[in-house]
Amino acid sequence: MKSIKNTLVKNFIFLILFIVVTMNVLLGTFVKKYYYDNTETLLRNQIQISANFYNKYLSTSSLMENIYDNVDSFWNKSNAEVQILDNSGNLLMDSIGINDTELNQKSDIKKAINGQSGSYVGKVKYSNNKVMAVSEPLTNNGKVIGIIRYVISLEEINRELKVIFLFCAAISIVILLIGIFVSLVLSNRIINPIKRLTFIAEKMANGNLEVRNNSTGQDEIAKLSNTLDYMAEELIKREKLKDEFISSVSHELRTPLTSIKGWVITLKDEDTEKETLKLGFNILEKETDRLSKMVEELLDFSRLVGGKINLKKEKVCISNLIKYIEDYMHPRAVKEKIKFEVFSKLDDKMYYLDIDRLKQVLINLIDNSFKFIDKNGEVKISFKDENGLIIIVEDNGCGISKEDLPHVKEKFYKGSNSKSKNGIGLSICDEIITLHGGNLEIESKEGEETKVIISIPNKKETEL
Repeated sequence: MKSIKNTLVKNFIFLILFIVVTMNVLLGTFVKKYYYDNTETLLRNQIQISANFYNKYLSTSSLMENIYDNVDSFWNKSNAEVQILDNSGNLLMDSIGINDTELNQKSDIKKAINGQSGSYVGKVKYSNNKVMAVSEPLTNNGKVIGIIRYVISLEEINRELKVIFLFCAAISIVILLIGIFVSLVLSNRIINPIKRLTFIAEKMANGNLEVRNNSTGQDEIAKLSNTLDYMAEELIKREKLKDEFISSVSHELRTPLTSIKGWVITLKDEDTEKETLKLGFNILEKETDRLSKMVEELLDFSRLVGGKINLKKEKVCISNLIKYIEDYMHPRAVKEKIKFEVFSKLDDKMYYLDIDRLKQVLINLIDNSFKFIDKNGEVKISFKDENGLIIIVEDNGCGISKEDLPHVKEKFYKGSNSKSKNGIGLSICDEIITLHGGNLEIESKEGEETKVIISIPNKKETEL
């Protein structure tokens, strides 16, 4: 596996090396140019003095006469090699006695023949070192009559440049070594928290959710560490809720099963009286219905979590739903001495709904209200239209505590009230309303009232 640390170190070193090499190239170029430019300027100043001297004092005589009679005046102002050429670039005189017949091919001389100052850096036949040459035209009455050329060896300058370059290379090596050390330190500062984060994540993956990063930094890795810690805490909470859910469901399933088993044993007795038989069969029917309801609720929950429920929405008359709810819940309200009222002004208004699922939601919510109010309590359900269907279920029961209220719609959450059950009823209701493109909100004051507000936009499936 490719190490992030090695990648970081390689990238750091490459970056430092690139910067160092670039700086060395730029520095070498500028230093070399500085030295060469200064040398060329010095030569130009010297040759200009000689050219001006010739034009001012010697121009009355011919070039050859001046060479024979006044040759010293051409090089007494400089230590450079001095060459005198005619206006065709042919060498007439060289201060060190060199005879080069190819001088007229040099670029500086060609420019001087045309009346311009010229310069040249390169090799010459009589030296192994590079030289710099500067040429200046000698004129008489505006006409080029010859060329004066100063030539200087660059050996000493190149030697100085080499020393400078070696010094810069040594500094570069030191900088590179420092860069490698710094890159290792920086990479460790980045990699070590990641290694610890990986170690903690592996422990969590193996089931140890109590381990924590406890990071105090503010960077991205610290935020990731804190997120991982938060995730572990949430998983612990979920595990606890799941265990409580399983315990609650097991208890709720065990109760009717125990009752059914007990009555089956009783009914098997041949001496059981007719009245007892009737009572037993009624209880068996109720407990069986209770079991069926719990199983159906669990199946619905499983389908919703797995995303396997598809709503069968169609255009329905809301008055049919209202009548069904009223007829279904009214007998129970009378039996339990609860005041149950239904309010609606929607008449025969049409909505796109899954009518069966919405019945399931409302029955669940009203059933919750009935469970959490005392006798002579009140439960009201209201239907109205405000840019969509609004349904409000409210009661004057025991209410929901501030601690429980933010969590009552969460999966597996079982409230602190002793009447709370398996913690999936409200979760299923919320999922069904969400599938309708709507929203389910719960408002409550502990010891006073609870209000559930359902809002569903009146749109076709294709518009949601």
